[in-house]
Amino acid sequence: MAGRSPQEKKALSYAKDRRNDYGENDKSSRRNIRRNKRLPNRADRHREHQVLAIATGAGIVDEVVEQAEAMLLAKKSMWMTKRWRKYRDAPLADIVVNRLRRRIRLGMEDPTTAEVRIERVRGRQVGK
Repeated sequence: MAGRSPQEKKALSYAKDRRNDYGENDKSSRRNIRRNKRLPNRADRHREHQVLAIATGAGIVDEVVEQAEAMLLAKKSMWMTKRWRKYRDAPLADIVVNRLRRRIRLGMEDPTTAEVRIERVRGRQVGK
């Protein structure tokens, strides 16, 4: 099997390498993902505990128990209302292009040279 040329390596790097574009520290994701999965479950458990505490009070009335059961069934889970989802990192080429466009927008770079660089990055991508 023949080795790849530097141009092929660069094109594969732009296509396959990925970067975190969430906007926060990528190392904090280990902690934040667990927290974002944990908090809705905790909120659901807390809400259910409050409703059940009302239903199992000193003066238990069938109507109160039925209302509590209806409240538990009617309320949507925090998983449905918060709608937090993980998403994967972006390809390196997209990150580079976005940074170049940001530099143009902020006036940090000449638009004509930046557009040439953007076209160069797009041309190096595999399959384009």
